[in-house]
Amino acid sequence: MEYRQLGRTGLKVSEFCLGTMQFGWTTDEASAVQVMDAFVNAGGNFIDTADIYTTWGPRGLAAGGESEEIIGRWLKARGNRGELVVATKVRGRMSQGPNGEGLSRRRVIACCEDSLRRLQTEHIDLYQCHWVDLETPIDETLSALDDLVRSGKVRYIGASNYPAWRLMEALWQSDRHGYARFVSYQPQYSLMERAGFEIEAMPLCRHHGLGVIPYSPLACGFLSGKYRRGVNVESIRAGEVRELYAHERGFALIDELERIGRAHGKTIAQTAFAWMLTNPVVTAPIIGANDGRQLQDALGAAGYRLSPAEMESLHALTKYPKNWRPIWD
Repeated sequence: MEYRQLGRTGLKVSEFCLGTMQFGWTTDEASAVQVMDAFVNAGGNFIDTADIYTTWGPRGLAAGGESEEIIGRWLKARGNRGELVVATKVRGRMSQGPNGEGLSRRRVIACCEDSLRRLQTEHIDLYQCHWVDLETPIDETLSALDDLVRSGKVRYIGASNYPAWRLMEALWQSDRHGYARFVSYQPQYSLMERAGFEIEAMPLCRHHGLGVIPYSPLACGFLSGKYRRGVNVESIRAGEVRELYAHERGFALIDELERIGRAHGKTIAQTAFAWMLTNPVVTAPIIGANDGRQLQDALGAAGYRLSPAEMESLHALTKYPKNWRPIWD
């Protein structure tokens, strides 16, 4: 597996980041341990989680922090904390009441302490604002994050799901006040979801040197290869996925991914990952797996890159708006 620099830092991360949203939800702890062991054995060193994983399940807020706890127990058992880059997030609701969510100074500092305890570590390598909080002044959030960096509890900070204008405001305020600066950005991004990142945020990340860690690179599993014309897929998110992507344009894309993949001896999913890995703005796509088999299929894309002609054929099937071209062309 290749390693890439995370933004304008000296930190090297693997070309894939292991996502853990499923830990404690569709993946029990024993399976999660197998997935993390397999990821590290394959050369992966970058693990992403969040404090709210997985509060949307039947246990609600009581399940908050479960993914972090699973990772923390694994880190302690393996004794490999120093070899890994661990990222987590803050913003979502973790308790009832008016201060149970958001990016106020009080919450950012308190939630960081909680994440450190659950992860059983003395520092978080990358602490990310999970999504924007427009009710809290940006300088209040950045000041709190800066204090965490200066204290050594956080090494670097990043943002996820921020609109480009707020991301730019955060960079400006950090430069203006001398605060720690966002070094990375985590957007939703895939061949089925290009515009939200590419039109505004991608040029910003390229110009300012932010590392890009896209989530849902397989479009919630639609580009995994299991969604085909006339095939009934049974999964927790199958209904949502079919409604969003199971149309002729989506199936035409899958056909083209399959055609390109066959020429390389690769799968549909691996070719979708290769499209993203070929983009020089992307640092490390986030991959999720419920078991070792799913993980190995994703890691089969390590080092796999597409030619300009192959990239163009995929862009032609997902183009928007008229006459727009991606920045790396």
